[in-house]
Amino acid sequence: MRDHPTINEAIVAVMKDAGVPLSAKEAYDRIVAKGLYEFHAQKPASVVMGQIRRHCKDLDFPTANATKYFGMTSDGKFYPLETPARARVTLREMEPVQTTGKASLSSSLRQLKQLHRLHRELMKDRILRDLKKLPPEAFEKFAQRLLEVYGFENMEVTSISKDGGIDGHGKLKVGLAYMNVAFQCKRWTQSNVGRPEIDKFRGAIQGEYEQGIFFTTANFASGAKAVSIKPGAVPVILIDGPSIVELMIEKNFGVEQESLPIYTYALDVIISGDEGTEKI
Repeated sequence: MRDHPTINEAIVAVMKDAGVPLSAKEAYDRIVAKGLYEFHAQKPASVVMGQIRRHCKDLDFPTANATKYFGMTSDGKFYPLETPARARVTLREMEPVQTTGKASLSSSLRQLKQLHRLHRELMKDRILRDLKKLPPEAFEKFAQRLLEVYGFENMEVTSISKDGGIDGHGKLKVGLAYMNVAFQCKRWTQSNVGRPEIDKFRGAIQGEYEQGIFFTTANFASGAKAVSIKPGAVPVILIDGPSIVELMIEKNFGVEQESLPIYTYALDVIISGDEGTEKI
């Protein structure tokens, strides 16, 4: 008979005790404070995050577990399910692709590349849908962290009561000097951001900041694009929903890579001894 709970049982216990959704770090801190589980890892907080993600019904990736203990809120926190659930189909349990007729290495590789492009587009759509579900405050925090990944420093979100028309600000080092930067976030789901929003934002940062960055989960109207860069005015960089997702993929921010080895035929290289032979 076990004297101590498993890691999943410990996570569920602290979540139920809290009564509100927790981040993985908050769950870890509560487990340690209560002494519910003894960790044997260099980064134990990452162990908790990994376990929650693998057993979260709202996340699906190749190494995810079919048994789900947790759900995820729109702002990225987690809560325990009333009863464990089993995913209907996980990526590991999917039936292998069936080929018809005569297949070749080149045709299978083409199919694999097509499937990769499809997966990428589906993932981008999923990310953008989830970004549109974030509360405004969570989207502002997301924008702050994305800018930090790109090298911006001293970034902070402005409190709602003191934002002065901006959602956050910080600095970007350009050469030996620092540029003061402000950003604005519009978590819109349908309407495009028009010129009035850009003019209003520029008016709020003119004279105090050297650059503005405008994030939206929607798109920008042609009028907004036309005035983003104006002679004698603070430039405003426009980043729409699809661009945000591309930035995330570029920096592996909020996405993870699964490495799948793809083999190409090269036996002829060995036989001929000609390493310059093109692989098929």
